[in-house]
Amino acid sequence: MEIRPALHAYLEWPAQQNPMRAATVAVIEALAGAAIELARTIAAGSLAAIGGESGGINPDGDRQKTIDIIADRLMRDALRTAPVAAVVSEEMELPEVLDADAPLCVAIDPLDGSANLENNISVGTIFSIRPKTRDAISTFFEPGTAQNAAGCFIYGPQTVLVLAFDQCVDCFTLDPRTGEFVLTGRDLQVPPDTPEFAINASNRRHWSGAVRGYIDQCLAGVNGERGQDYNMRWIGSLVAEAYRILMRGGVFLYPADARQGYREGRLRLLYEAHPIALIMEWAGGAASSGRARILELSARSPHQRVPLIMGSTRAVRDVDAVHLTVEPLFESSDAPLFARRGLFR
Repeated sequence: MEIRPALHAYLEWPAQQNPMRAATVAVIEALAGAAIELARTIAAGSLAAIGGESGGINPDGDRQKTIDIIADRLMRDALRTAPVAAVVSEEMELPEVLDADAPLCVAIDPLDGSANLENNISVGTIFSIRPKTRDAISTFFEPGTAQNAAGCFIYGPQTVLVLAFDQCVDCFTLDPRTGEFVLTGRDLQVPPDTPEFAINASNRRHWSGAVRGYIDQCLAGVNGERGQDYNMRWIGSLVAEAYRILMRGGVFLYPADARQGYREGRLRLLYEAHPIALIMEWAGGAASSGRARILELSARSPHQRVPLIMGSTRAVRDVDAVHLTVEPLFESSDAPLFARRGLFR
């Protein structure tokens, strides 16, 4: 019979190795505790009166829902109990210093995709953990390669933790009988050859020529140069899209486009793209902005946006390769969608 350790038991040995790993484990366990409470609140849905708007506006100009405020409070309260020097949250304009002498910094999206709750679609919490460098605030402006752990909690039919730690990606499922996360998937690997793509096709008229070119190749199916039929998926929930790719493979595209406010992409680098990219790479996949490896990018501001292409390594390279041969739909002098270069050059 397979042994399925609980999250605490799974992390017990790494916590004994050195102080930095012990601190990282403490942060993961604190976030897991908050996620369990948040999962219960989300599961209650309308019974918990979480769907209304709070009246607030987050730093990106989005109206905050009551559940956004609840999630942010739960996660930040949890991080105050852990060895965290500073935290950047989607719901805060600036980083918050918690304990300047602590060894770690955390970037977090407390509840990604809260609007999806109206339709009973999976939402999640995304987090990035990195060692503090010179000072707490400057740590957030290091490239994504500085992360030593990342993950996401997915609140759906099951509550799941996807954890990138110790150079591998494992999956834990919340057992409602015990209230503990239990290991249910070891060393996840992105399937390499799944003919699936995910993109919001309603924005086609705004895409660059390169993005159009790649999608058109997929839509051509067996009669096109790719020689196979593709399925299209689009959930509209980043954590759900990432989980599907871990389970099934394929590629996800959220490109920059010609619309106002989308020329630099739409997803936030620090607490969406960086942690998801770490998960993808440690699971044998890839993540690109289209012009650079996501993990090599450094943020210029706490809420900087970026395009994101993620999935199997081959699929991400294929998307990038199309940009070498297709003229873009638009050019932007300050932040071009894609440069004329290969993904890993």
